[in-house]
Amino acid sequence: MAPPSMLDSVVDGRAPAPAHGASARARDLLEPRDRNLIAPERLRRRPGGYFGPVREPRALTQEPLAGVPTGRGVKRFWGAIPIAVAAVLLLVRAWLHVAPLDRLATAAAEPQDPPAAVVHIGSIFVARGGPVIIGFQSEGAARLTFAGHELRGADLVTNRFIVPQGPAAIRFAAPPGARLVWSPVGRRGDPEYVPTSSLSPEPPARAVFDGPGAAPLDGVIALGLLATLVASLCVLARRRLAAVPRGTWLAMAVVFAAGVAVRWIDLGGFGQTWDEDINWAAGRNYITNVVGLDFSARSWRWNFEHPPVMKLLDGIGAQLADGLGPARAMSAIWIALGCALLVPIGGRLFRPRVGVLAGAIATLLPPMVAHGQIVGHESPTVLWWALAILLALGMHDYLSPNDRKAAAMLRVRMAWVGVAIGVAIGSRFINGLVGPLCAVIVVVQAPPRWRRETLLWGAILLPAAAVVTNYVVWPRVWAHPFASLYESLHKLVHPHFPEPFLGTITNHPGPHYFAVYLFATLPLGVLAGVAAGAVRMARTRDRSALIAVCWFVAPLGIALSPVRQDGVRYVMPCILALALIAAVGVDQLAVWARVRHAFTALAALVVAYLGLTLVRVHPYYLDYFGEQVGGAGNVAARGYFETAWWGEGIARAVTYVNAHAAPNARVHRECVLPSHLAWFREDLWMPMTNVATEATWIVRYAPESRPCPLPPDARPVFSVTSDGLVLATVYERP
Repeated sequence: MAPPSMLDSVVDGRAPAPAHGASARARDLLEPRDRNLIAPERLRRRPGGYFGPVREPRALTQEPLAGVPTGRGVKRFWGAIPIAVAAVLLLVRAWLHVAPLDRLATAAAEPQDPPAAVVHIGSIFVARGGPVIIGFQSEGAARLTFAGHELRGADLVTNRFIVPQGPAAIRFAAPPGARLVWSPVGRRGDPEYVPTSSLSPEPPARAVFDGPGAAPLDGVIALGLLATLVASLCVLARRRLAAVPRGTWLAMAVVFAAGVAVRWIDLGGFGQTWDEDINWAAGRNYITNVVGLDFSARSWRWNFEHPPVMKLLDGIGAQLADGLGPARAMSAIWIALGCALLVPIGGRLFRPRVGVLAGAIATLLPPMVAHGQIVGHESPTVLWWALAILLALGMHDYLSPNDRKAAAMLRVRMAWVGVAIGVAIGSRFINGLVGPLCAVIVVVQAPPRWRRETLLWGAILLPAAAVVTNYVVWPRVWAHPFASLYESLHKLVHPHFPEPFLGTITNHPGPHYFAVYLFATLPLGVLAGVAAGAVRMARTRDRSALIAVCWFVAPLGIALSPVRQDGVRYVMPCILALALIAAVGVDQLAVWARVRHAFTALAALVVAYLGLTLVRVHPYYLDYFGEQVGGAGNVAARGYFETAWWGEGIARAVTYVNAHAAPNARVHRECVLPSHLAWFREDLWMPMTNVATEATWIVRYAPESRPCPLPPDARPVFSVTSDGLVLATVYERP
């Protein structure tokens, strides 16, 4: 039996004191979760067959374990290294970067130009012909001439013009500090800064462009800054990271790699979705601001209704190409990391194999794959919730035997959990719900010795660190935090479009909305695992079960607000919790089976089932519904849920029209919502009509849920379908 001193120290959350004659089997009397709390040293067998005195067990924060420099000089300035690296990156950018207006030639002012304006002339490259929104942002009066069209004014001025593909003449007379902005064909929302690569000092006939539409230098510099930040955080956490078993790292790597690979396959096959261009453009602007050290309020006004962290992350990819591809690829990375973090979370709460299977299930669930391919708020939301929960679970790990040092360690860890919560809120306001969940976790996990300090410092440091972090990452609120925050929240109160829900059309569904959607969009096999996991947790009713249930319930707090829309989009963390509970259920089924390797067989069966499900609905994972509700086709026919709701499938229908329509054919797109995703060939824009009887081609989106009158002579010639659901139909008239 373990000596009383050891057992007492475990209850108090401290490392055990050394003891003479301690049995090597004493550690095995502890549960795996508790064993992780004390980090025992290996006992040494002395001559004579007894276990002699051993060194005091080393807490993970007492001495360096990995990645720490040994030289005195390097040690002294260790903290300055990331600052120096960031400074070098920004200096390189300042040296190599050419400002967009500096790329143009200068010219003499004309009488019509504003007084004291600097005149820039040259060409701008229009990559795709069609409607282009172009303009400028200027603190004083400015004048822009683009392809023969003129704009005047101050502040933000834009207008829409239909222009052909290729170089177009541009002349801009504005005071210093002004910038050109646009929304080229293929993107809408707040305008984005015109990149240097899209400009030339020569007239259109002689203009030459190098990679128009992209800003790879800014993307690489921003990626370097992000890598420096991540590396710095890993150095700070090196002792904790070094304690993670190699098997856990390997399992996390496999889940992460599989998650990225699954999402990168046919990354844009579903087409453009509703909010992607808005997030993409704002993210690109934000990254330009950061690498240019521009933190003025006017430069952070883009898509200000949402916090900036998600846009900063995906904005790095937006700089690398004139398209959604790299930004989508980065979105896949964030959500795959969130799924990988389920491995240590599940291993800590239950057992290692539960964590591995939970990560695999989350990686392959259709809603998780769908939102991991989109430039949106959902992907980093999954990552920040998983990270905050993991940090909260480790709050009391390896505390020093010295109470004063242990209390200091506890306060530091509280602050870091608060930082994770603040970053989550900085991605999306509703992620503030992870705060109460983390508070529950740290209190439930706290040993009796540290419960009072946990309650006290948790109540102070968790919200304080979260608020400070959210303030720091959002330059728009620096000058006027309360007024800016009110303005952002006020813009979010507008009602959303009505949608089908359980046979009715409404934009005010009941508070059960998200719970019903989670039931409907979970594959039936995983739902069975959740049921078995619920039975096991109901029987055990331990701390792990309580935390898993709280994890599932916490995101559903959004149901108390008016934001009840878009399926599971706002409750993605619930899906992580369900994946964990399903893995617990599979583990329990294996125990009940009493067959060797039953868990391995069941886990392989679940993974294969989810893989086949993804293949069956590829690439329209957004419209997946489980077998328990009859699939997407049955759901749409009965009006149970919203389908074809975010623009998926429009691109294929429009591509068909672009390939088959005669030059200057008349097209009708009034049956497409969202219409800003229907990007037709450039010659089809001028003759476009709002009257269906005048059109040769009609594109109808979401025919099951959005009525749209059609002429009797319109015949369907092409359809986009998925799992029995018609997403879009193309009609042709004689």
